[in-house]
Amino acid sequence: MSPKIILDKSQFPQHIAFIVDGNRRWAKKNKLLSTQGHKKGSDTVLRVIEDCLQLGIPVLTFYIFSTENWKRKEKEVNFIMKFGTNFLKKKIDYFHSKNIKVRFIGRIHELEGNLKKAIDYAEETTKNNDKMVVNLAVNYGGRKEIVDAVNKILENKDIKKVDEETISENLYTAGLPDPDLLIRTGGDFRISNYLLWQMAYTEIVIIPELWPDLSKEKLHEAITEYQRRQRRWGK
Repeated sequence: MSPKIILDKSQFPQHIAFIVDGNRRWAKKNKLLSTQGHKKGSDTVLRVIEDCLQLGIPVLTFYIFSTENWKRKEKEVNFIMKFGTNFLKKKIDYFHSKNIKVRFIGRIHELEGNLKKAIDYAEETTKNNDKMVVNLAVNYGGRKEIVDAVNKILENKDIKKVDEETISENLYTAGLPDPDLLIRTGGDFRISNYLLWQMAYTEIVIIPELWPDLSKEKLHEAITEYQRRQRRWGK
């Protein structure tokens, strides 16, 4: 029997970012279609949100679909876009009932049709909720985020000098704390163009399990590992 995991509530991260890696590998391992892996992965997202809600962690960010993911097969991309639309329509009442604000980060303006409408509706419906913020990174790229922030700054003629605060205030995540902890499933040791500016001092925990297999116990183990580390902030 594994020893009981004891979490220190005084040292919970205020913002956890997730790289939800392994849906397709999970499907292949279980001799299923990749689409079934994405469906299973969405169940895990909801379970993690519920777990973190119970712990009282105020901000979560999930890397759902990157700007590079458009290179995948058209059939899979089309499924993800349609599934994402249906997921939002079905779950928006759940998010709202839990007092969760849903935000989307990325080049959302490039999305079209029903998905964009579902995103707009989700953000508008939950905009005043304040128990938790859930960011869903869709059509997201870390370098593109910084480029977009710089261009936004250039458009503001009142800004005469740029510092770190100016850039932070013009990122997609403006107004939110930077991630304290990044959890990546699937075993790969890279950040994959994700929150490049925000993760300057983020603690990183890599989990070998594929995203659909991420259990509550493994999530708590990752948080415990974060709590064991000494964050010196360069001191």
